[in-house]
Amino acid sequence: MSFTHQFDATMLREYDIRGIVGKTLNPSDAFAIGRCFGSIVMRAGGRRVAVGLDGRVSSPMLEAALVDGLKASGIDAIRIGRGPTPMLYYAATTHQTDGAVMVTGSHNPPDYNGFKMMLGRKPFFGPQIQQIGKMAASGDVVPEAAGSDKTIDVSQDYIDRLVQDWDGGTRALNVVWDNGNGAAGEVLERLVTRLPGKHTLLFSAIDGGFPNHHPDPTVPKNLEALIAEVAKQGADLGIAFDGDADRIGAVTNKGEMLFGDQLLVVLARDVLKSHPGATIIADVKASQVLFDEVAKAGGNPLMWKTGHSLIKAKMAETGSPLAGEMSGHIFFADKWYGFDDALYAGVRLLGIVARMGHTLSDVRNALPHVINTPELRFDCDDLRKFEVIAEVAARLATEGAHVSATDGVRVLTDDGWWLLRASNTQAVLVARCEASSEAGMERLKADLVRQLEASGLAAPDFSGENAGH
Repeated sequence: MSFTHQFDATMLREYDIRGIVGKTLNPSDAFAIGRCFGSIVMRAGGRRVAVGLDGRVSSPMLEAALVDGLKASGIDAIRIGRGPTPMLYYAATTHQTDGAVMVTGSHNPPDYNGFKMMLGRKPFFGPQIQQIGKMAASGDVVPEAAGSDKTIDVSQDYIDRLVQDWDGGTRALNVVWDNGNGAAGEVLERLVTRLPGKHTLLFSAIDGGFPNHHPDPTVPKNLEALIAEVAKQGADLGIAFDGDADRIGAVTNKGEMLFGDQLLVVLARDVLKSHPGATIIADVKASQVLFDEVAKAGGNPLMWKTGHSLIKAKMAETGSPLAGEMSGHIFFADKWYGFDDALYAGVRLLGIVARMGHTLSDVRNALPHVINTPELRFDCDDLRKFEVIAEVAARLATEGAHVSATDGVRVLTDDGWWLLRASNTQAVLVARCEASSEAGMERLKADLVRQLEASGLAAPDFSGENAGH
């Protein structure tokens, strides 16, 4: 029978597909994604697609519809069940499937859900996601066929592989983990029994309602329970995950938040011991401190575009052993497979702390102290946001400013830097400033505001406290 489908216009994003369940996302959408993605895999000469799901209430329903769509395209679906997104990536890599789809709402509110995809070993994003919309609208799919599905359990293999790279010896660390009721819970409970030391788990039960706090470890408010428990336990550190455990957050023994770029400094110094001169990649929102510290440690720092799919692609191109984003996506290709995995990053971080002769707080506080604004996000029409960046870039060029145009404009001055970029996923502009002094921060903010006003935009709300960092 013929097939066509129209997706809600807000669903097809740059890095994934997502929507509000019962409003912009329904089982018919999941079926259509399976039907179109399955057709892409079949036309590329593939047949096997791994499928996983997170702990959201709507995920089993959407996963079942997705598998039906894959099977209707002739695909043999390999269902790995509920767990973290990186476990699906692991299954796709080790079982050498031709594609993979994860049903996950990641760190979005409980009523959201979505899909992250791989084609072969590579992320499936950008124009490829838009192609699914075009295929569905026009009915451009392979003839209906009868594929199959089977369920396999890769969790034990995945845990064994995580533990294989433990390099902290027998030192008994005291660690607190905050699962935030996310999809890693069952795997995490088993993982910590395989690691030395004392491990306290917060909110390990998988619950798609996220009753304790929102599962986004980059937001300080969401780390309050973890920080309190680290203090109570006198722990060496705390580790937190987002809803599907592809992003990590960490706090020191004194309960200080380690931002994504600070965490990457700790990891990079260790990786560079065995990969001297290697390229270490971070996104444009990262502190200048990170790039300077990577260079000091003998690495080649590379600033790249924000977006986990873009970072993964750049890693493959450059042969980088380690990359990271401010958002907490950490990618190891040193000993690991190059995908973002918060559980794996956690194991590697624990190994480093176990081998250190001092505390994680000492390491954090020894970094050069700079002042940052939080990430500033403000509404701007989807088309206008790119025009604004072009206008600002043109004015900066005529002024002779020192600009990196890797992703938007990052302007370097004697005071520090400011960034303005267009979000790839929302109708917003994103700005950030970093300075070595309060007076320098005020000059950077004024420079940013001057450029925005020249393009007819109001100043962003700087009222979020400047974060020492």
